[in-house]
Amino acid sequence: MPEATGTFEVQMTPQGQADTADGNALGEMRLDKRFSGDLSGTGAGRMLTALTTTQGSAGYVAIERFTGSLHGLSGSFVFQHSGSMDRTTRQLSITVVPDSGTGELSGLRGQFMIEIEGGVHRYRFEYTLP
Repeated sequence: MPEATGTFEVQMTPQGQADTADGNALGEMRLDKRFSGDLSGTGAGRMLTALTTTQGSAGYVAIERFTGSLHGLSGSFVFQHSGSMDRTTRQLSITVVPDSGTGELSGLRGQFMIEIEGGVHRYRFEYTLP
């Protein structure tokens, strides 16, 4: 399976006030990313978050459109994110929405993994193309 690696920078902008009616904070964020490496381009999307009253426990879902190139092939596609934190345990799933690829990325399928070290976001993207 082909693999793409590199880094990305992310800016998250809160959209309105979080809903804290029961102590849990429900919020929405705008995502803006810049990808470097084998995946080169920009990402834009929306994230819904839930921060609980327990330190380190939270959840999020997001939809993000990538526009740019993957190993030199141009187009766009959509990532679907689902993540949760249970105090010290983290679970994260980021996959390509089926049939969301355009241009030379039509038919793209894949799974995206993130590692954050020293404030640097690194990715590994395992994918297939027809």
